[in-house]
Amino acid sequence: MMPFGTPSRWLGEWDETEATRARHLRTVEPLEQAVIPDSAVTSGWEERFEAFLTKCYADDASADSSHGVEHVRRVVRAAKQLAEIERARLDIVVPAAWLHDCVLVEKSSPDRPRASSLAADRARDFLIESGYPGSCIPGIHHAIRAHSFSAGIPPETKEAQVVQDADRLDALGAIGLARCLMVGERMGRLLYDPDDPFCRDRTPDDSRSAIDHFYTKLLTLPGTMQTEAGRSEAERRAAFLESYLTQLKSELGGL
Repeated sequence: MMPFGTPSRWLGEWDETEATRARHLRTVEPLEQAVIPDSAVTSGWEERFEAFLTKCYADDASADSSHGVEHVRRVVRAAKQLAEIERARLDIVVPAAWLHDCVLVEKSSPDRPRASSLAADRARDFLIESGYPGSCIPGIHHAIRAHSFSAGIPPETKEAQVVQDADRLDALGAIGLARCLMVGERMGRLLYDPDDPFCRDRTPDDSRSAIDHFYTKLLTLPGTMQTEAGRSEAERRAAFLESYLTQLKSELGGL
């Protein structure tokens, strides 16, 4: 697994000298807090998590491509990288990342703020039935509950902070832009408000247009990140969204 580098090397090449130095700078934690090796959580379990998730989506009419299995795979990848840096427990981070969206609630539903709690409960039941180590399940349950933006539940553990940051990164950058536009189209929203596309003289309302969602949520995400590495990457990806808005303004005639 490749750890985060500097923002310019996000998911790219990692200098071994830098990696060695970073390891030496980390404080050694007590044994009970040690990072679980990847092999302890990937030998069979990740395949089971993905199979369960796929079945959940097959049975759920709310499932869509912006919150599908590919979204979850990206979140898992980012969560593993953040866990490497934060020395978070992979036996909690990995299941929580895989199962964080095992219950989907439509964004327009009044039950939307409960979605992460419903997912946490469903994941807990699945993990208990599957024989996953019981000592990990409370931490997984909390990390899933706390990942959601709409739920507003503070992440109280390092593992929950990692999962929340990993999920929010997927709402930013090129992927985040594509997901935002996909959701807006699916929900029948305009791309932008023709009278005030960039919310200069009105309060942003993302039930109105996809671009409004940049202002109600997406551009605020860097300030909500819980880890230093997550915040750095969020800022880089938010800058991409800002550049898109600049381009859009020019194409709309400098509105």
